[in-house]
This record gives sequence, C-alpha cells and structure tokens, in this order.
Amino acid sequence: MVLNSREVDPDSSDSSSSDSESENELNSSKNTDGTGLDLSQTSDKKLSLIDDDDDHLLLAPPPEGDEDEGEGDDFTPIHATPNKSAILSEDSTPKKKKKKKRKILYICTSNCKYDVVRRVSKRFGFREVTDEEDWHLYWTDYSVALERVMDMKRYQKINHFPGMSEICRKDLLCRNLNRMIKLFPKEYNIFPKSWCLPADYGDFMSYASQKKNKTYILKPASGCQGKGIWVTKNPREIKAHEHMVVQLYVSKPFLIDEFKFDLRIYTLLSSCDPLRLFVFKDGLVRFATQEYREPTGNNVDNVFMHLTNYAINKHSEDFVRDDEEGGSKRRIITVNRWFKERDYDIDKMWNDIDDVIIKTVISAHPILKHNYRTCFPNHVKGSACFEISGFDIMLDKKLKPYIIEVNHSPSFHTDAKLDKEIKEALINDTLNLINCGGIDKRKCIEEEKRRIKERLFQKERKKESKEELEAQMAVYQEQLGKYEDAHLGNFRRIFPVSGCEKYDKFFQHSGSIYQETASFKARAEAARQQREELLRKKRKNGVNAKEKERNQTRKSRF
Repeated sequence: MVLNSREVDPDSSDSSSSDSESENELNSSKNTDGTGLDLSQTSDKKLSLIDDDDDHLLLAPPPEGDEDEGEGDDFTPIHATPNKSAILSEDSTPKKKKKKKRKILYICTSNCKYDVVRRVSKRFGFREVTDEEDWHLYWTDYSVALERVMDMKRYQKINHFPGMSEICRKDLLCRNLNRMIKLFPKEYNIFPKSWCLPADYGDFMSYASQKKNKTYILKPASGCQGKGIWVTKNPREIKAHEHMVVQLYVSKPFLIDEFKFDLRIYTLLSSCDPLRLFVFKDGLVRFATQEYREPTGNNVDNVFMHLTNYAINKHSEDFVRDDEEGGSKRRIITVNRWFKERDYDIDKMWNDIDDVIIKTVISAHPILKHNYRTCFPNHVKGSACFEISGFDIMLDKKLKPYIIEVNHSPSFHTDAKLDKEIKEALINDTLNLINCGGIDKRKCIEEEKRRIKERLFQKERKKESKEELEAQMAVYQEQLGKYEDAHLGNFRRIFPVSGCEKYDKFFQHSGSIYQETASFKARAEAARQQREELLRKKRKNGVNAKEKERNQTRKSRF
C-alpha cells in the first residue's frame, strides 16, 4: 500500500516519517516472495510460514488419480497465506503426510474370447494389459503350457492348473476313474461303465457279448459341445481302430416334465496342494427338447431326445428360451425348488453330488500336485493357479448322481439373460475368492533380488526345519480359511470340511496307484526287459570291440 501525501494528517508532528514508513513498506513488499514473507530476514531468522499472531502451515494436497502399488510418495509443503483452520505451532516440525495408494491389478485376456470376463474384471478394478506387459492375472481359454507357468512370478495367477486335462479329457477321465474303481469298487461307483478305444476294445466286446440289449454312447476323446457323439444299441457298429470313449448309456434317467436333463455345476479349484474345492450354488440345468423314451433301434438317432447339450438342442424347433420355470435351460436354484415342492431329499442329493465331484478331482490329484510343485517350487503360500470347471452330472431315476464329463473351459457366452446373470456372478465371486492382490508385488521383487544376490555371493541361507514349515503352513491355512469364509459370495466349500477324513484313504492310495495297476506292471516289466537287452548288447559290443582291438594289435606286431 502506497500512502498519498494529500491524505497525511496535517497535525502530524513529522510528515517525513510517514514518507519513510511508506518507503519501508514498498521495500518490504519487494523483499517478499509473494506470500508475505520477508526474505531479508533470512540471515537472522529461519525461513518459515509464521505469522505474528498465529503459526500456520498449509500442505499441498496429494495428487489425484489412481496410483500403482506400494506406499504413497511423500509430498512437499507449499507456501500459502496463513489460515486459522489449519495450524501448526512454530515449535513443531511440519510432518509429511502419506497417502496410501490404491493397488492397481492388471489382467491379460489376450487369449480369452469371452467379453463377460473383461466386463466383470473391469468392474472389479482390473486394468487390461497385453501379453508382453506385467500382469497379476492371466485368463486364457486354452490349456497352459509349462513354459508359460514356469516363468510366472509369485504375485501372479493363471486360471488353469497344469495337468488338469487328466479329468477334462474324456479318455483320461475314463482311465483315471477306471483305475480308482479297481481299488475301491463300492466307493468309486460314480460314473457309467466306460472303455477307451482302441486299447480297451477287447474288454468292451467281452462285456457286450455277455450283456445283451445294452445301449452305448460314443464320444470323441477330446471333443466338446456334443460334436461327434452318437448312440447305438449294436456293438458291431463300433470299430476296433476308433479313438473313442464308449460309455454305458444311462437308460433310466430322472425326468422332469418327461424330459431328460443334466446339471452343469460350476466348481472352483482354488488350490491343489492342499486341495481346496468350492461349488457355485447356482448353475444351469440343460434339458433335451423332446420327451424321453428308452432307446430303441428306431429312436437312437434322435439327438434331441437322448442328448442334453445346449449346443445341439438350441437348433431344435422345440427349444424354449427365457422361461425360468419351463424352459430348455433353467437355473439350478429353480430345479432345487421343484424338488423341494415334491418332497425329495434335496440335501442328500447335493451331498452325493459333492461326493462325486471330490472323488473325481482326487483321481487326478497326484498328477496335479506333481505338476504344480514342479512348476512352482517356491510357492509355499498361496496358489499360483485356480480353475473354474464345468462338471456335468446326470441323475438316474433313484437320484443317484453320475459324472458324465468335466469341462476344462466351460462356455461363458451370455446370449441369454439367464447365462449373463449366472456367469457374471460366478466370475465376480471367483475373483473375490482367489484374492489376486493378496501377495505383495514389491516384496516379491525384493525377495527375488535378495536371493539372486545371495546366490551371487554364495551365501548359505539357513534352511527351515520341517516342523517350522508345517507350523507356518498351519498358521497360513487358518488365515486362508478365515479369508475364504468372509469372501465366499455364492460359493460353498465342499473340501476341506468337517468329516472330510473319509477321503484320506483315496489320497493315500492315489500316491502309489501307478504301481498297483496291471498295465503299469506290464509296462515296468517291458521296460526292464528292454534295459537288460540294451545292456547285453552293450556288453557284447564292448567285448567285440576289445577283441577287434586285440586282433589289430597283434597284426601290427607282425
């Protein structure tokens, strides 16, 4: 502020002093940095944001927007006009605030054709990246190659287990279940009698010659969506050289409204070591589109009567869409209500279905566990893989469930409102349950650097004892159980649960199951004979070579 000489008090004793004061004010304003601070005082007094009356400090707000992982960076105080609403005393040191940055998760869906996965993951907070970029979750429609999983970091997850084809390919599922039923004939009566051709063709023809008037359904070893499936009552139509799975047809299935149906049950395998298995409470019930009649020579070719695959029946003129109560595709919860209204024991039915699912997974557990530990030797806590499988279950007239097949990548098409509601909820609850951000990326990178450094300098790390590792795993399993209980959504855990000790014998036998089969013994014997033959040839060649060398030495002497 500059004083006007005409406004000076005439009675003032010294008008020059007023001019001097105005000049000082001008000088003072020149020596400030625009905030009212006197920079000329810096030599005598510390530079601060202190007023005569109040001691104030304003801090700059943290930058807006999403941030990457880890703790927030410090932000710096800025100069501002003092305000009584935000004060710091002159004696106190301004504290730097930290804003916890929101963790951003990245998903790669370059090998996924389903838009529902992208929609739900985006809603869940994931950002989509390409194959070459760093990701937390890799979602693919295909089986995973060992090269892909062995390069994964500890904070990354992928939506398939290596070796899951052991139950997802029809021929391998048949072999695994046949092997188990030889060991446990009563407990593993959970699937229709099956044969893998051409290997089991002799056994099949022997059975067919003893059991007349049976119906068989034939499926390609690795097909899907009902392609290549056909039904026959004549075993002679089945050729010895065909690579097919032959299955005894369930000729007396449970019917609803006179239609044959099966259950598509979505199962989440969140860990294979230890085994943790969940079932989604809602799913699909898929109906044939023509009323069922027992197979005869005249109707075995009617796929709309004998097959329940949606991919086949959607082409039928009788296919009923978008009817929750009477459609050709319904919710499992709708069919559950139908059973309850007619006083069926729905709890026993679902306990039996859970039992079939658990036993099916256990049949492949040794291979799953071996493959997983080979690919992820350092994953002690948490699982690098998870798997959403589609179990197709059929009920006979006594409500006994049979496993028909297991789908490795069940369809996530959402062409109907029913599919959209079920599959969006399924993916959302899966992402919530597997806890993708549970392992800190920064800590994993630091730990990996430390390990590399220790290897470089040849430092020996103290190995933890077996008891210490078991204690750590027990604590981790307890924490994991609490997290799962709080994030189940529409899932229910079927393994481990109270009373699951009855499955221990299947795990114990499955570890040595390969040594107990006749085929394994035959292969082992053949391999032994081959090794002995090679050794004999090697010894013979060695003797011949020495004899030849001695002869050449003798000739050279003469």
